[in-house]
Amino acid sequence: MKTMQNWLDAYGESHQNPTNKTIHWWCVPSIFFSIVGLLSLIPLPNFGLFGAGWEPYLHVGTLLIIYGVIFYLRLSRSIAIGMLIVSAFILYGVKWVNLNLEDIRLFVYLGIFVIAWIVQFVGHKIEGKKPSFIDDIKFLLIGPAWLLHFIYRKLGINY
Repeated sequence: MKTMQNWLDAYGESHQNPTNKTIHWWCVPSIFFSIVGLLSLIPLPNFGLFGAGWEPYLHVGTLLIIYGVIFYLRLSRSIAIGMLIVSAFILYGVKWVNLNLEDIRLFVYLGIFVIAWIVQFVGHKIEGKKPSFIDDIKFLLIGPAWLLHFIYRKLGINY
């Protein structure tokens, strides 16, 4: 089984160019947000398991986050905790869009998704290397962790 460092190193191989790296700092979180947002449009039933007020967080996007945190937990407890914190902000942002931009939320999420992917592919064209996820779809989960590991390094947090 690959370690977190193995995944980060492999991802980093196709992310050396400074322009591509900068693009990823903007686009990876945007894509993450838009995917959770799009999936939030598919609600999950409460079944009375959760108290009132949880409905904005009970959707398929939340299931994706749970899957992601479990994936990270198998590789690095500290990355899993960091991604859980990042995911909480993503969920709050999605809740805000869903409640305040209800009539256009689908277009907001689709717009962010399409624009961010176009810019990502421009970054990889500049880099001269294909995106990592073409070789292994799990790299879609590694992208956010790759960004987080730079923050951890600056803060002196082991991952």
